[in-house]
Amino acid sequence: MKLTDLLNIKYPIIQAPMFLVSNTAMVIEAMKSGIAGCIPALNYRSLEDLKIAMQELKEAKVEGGSYGFNLIVNKSNIKYKDQLRVLCEEGCDFIITSLGSPEETINQAHKAGIKVFCDVVDLKFAKKVESLGADAIIAVNNKAGGHRGHLPPETLIKELAANCSIPIISAGGVGCKADIDEMLSYGASGVSVGSPFIASIEANVTQEYKQACVDYGAKDIVMTERISGTPCTVINTPYVQKIGTKQTWLESVLNKNKRLKKWVKMVRFMIGMNATKKAATQATYKTVWVAGPSIEYTSDILSTKDIIKNLTQ
Repeated sequence: MKLTDLLNIKYPIIQAPMFLVSNTAMVIEAMKSGIAGCIPALNYRSLEDLKIAMQELKEAKVEGGSYGFNLIVNKSNIKYKDQLRVLCEEGCDFIITSLGSPEETINQAHKAGIKVFCDVVDLKFAKKVESLGADAIIAVNNKAGGHRGHLPPETLIKELAANCSIPIISAGGVGCKADIDEMLSYGASGVSVGSPFIASIEANVTQEYKQACVDYGAKDIVMTERISGTPCTVINTPYVQKIGTKQTWLESVLNKNKRLKKWVKMVRFMIGMNATKKAATQATYKTVWVAGPSIEYTSDILSTKDIIKNLTQ
């Protein structure tokens, strides 16, 4: 099934959920332009804020548009179960799960009539989420921003398309229409696009962060272990160069301790997210800006509407 049919949208594109960047203004503009939009539930400090956002999107939904939310479904997200409950109570078109087992989310969301798409990086996990009842697979390749996969888009999409019976949505490496056409040619039903929207007028991040996506390119993206404990792509700013991209020796030792590993990762996740938030929302020299190589195509700060126009025409 094509993503356009699955979500009743004009173009086979999901505006990817991005920590701190995604918001209701971006998603509303995305829906008006005929694509789907998604926001991380963690972008909201409280459940009440999440409810307000959901109600705003519900009222603004247009024909040919679709909206959803992203859930971190492992133990590092202590808000997970409450966020899932609110999403099911308020309703949305789809949920994207990341970094953990989606089984509970699939079960609860389907009862509420919500579709579930699951992030995967290889065939093993794709088959697992398919067996659990996922409605589609988000195939995270090695060109994605944030927590990326390890396989090239062509390899990953073709392998999943040949072995799975549910739609494949490619995530990573899309910055222009030619990239979308390429992913579809490999067998993807649609694409998830994130980094180009960082430099949107509607994004709630600093002008410095947006301008960095204009000034830097694909060659400036590096992997770091210093944010969430899981390798993550960031712009190689002078500050990132200064602090390095590898875990400290103490973090490395603690992560090898079976009893402490879970708690160390949780603390590292919280510290890293707070650091990323400060960099994204305040003028600071500590610039840890998450982005993917598709910022190569970002040449100006534009409206969400114009970014979508560039992706579809």
